[in-house]
Amino acid sequence: MNVLETEWWTMALPPEWWADAEEDSILVGDRDGVGCIEISTLHKERGEFSPAQVQEIADAESGAPRAWRKVKPGDFTGVESAFAEEGAAIREWYVSHGSMLLFITYSCEEENRGMDDAAVDELLDTLLLVQREEATPP
Repeated sequence: MNVLETEWWTMALPPEWWADAEEDSILVGDRDGVGCIEISTLHKERGEFSPAQVQEIADAESGAPRAWRKVKPGDFTGVESAFAEEGAAIREWYVSHGSMLLFITYSCEEENRGMDDAAVDELLDTLLLVQREEATPP
């Protein structure tokens, strides 16, 4: 098992999955080429994201009414939805911990819908916060 580590969070990756950093996001895919996960990290300058704020952001950003369900992948909590659009099967998550919000999408061709769902759920369940050591004064 490999570990994908960013400045803010980590996620375990089985050998059959790859990861690549883009400008504003992380891409994760299965080597069989079925689908791809994209993860974007956002930070609030002050305060923490409440469950109501996460839901409001999900509703506003999705652009269409969706049936959201509550989820808790790893150290994060939020909402997830699944839908089809223009021949693609898409799953979206808006999850937060404290002042950090992750926007996660998984997409594949509609005919492959559900094929990687269990694997994607297992990957997201390994999302952990990076523990930062507080600097102690001398």
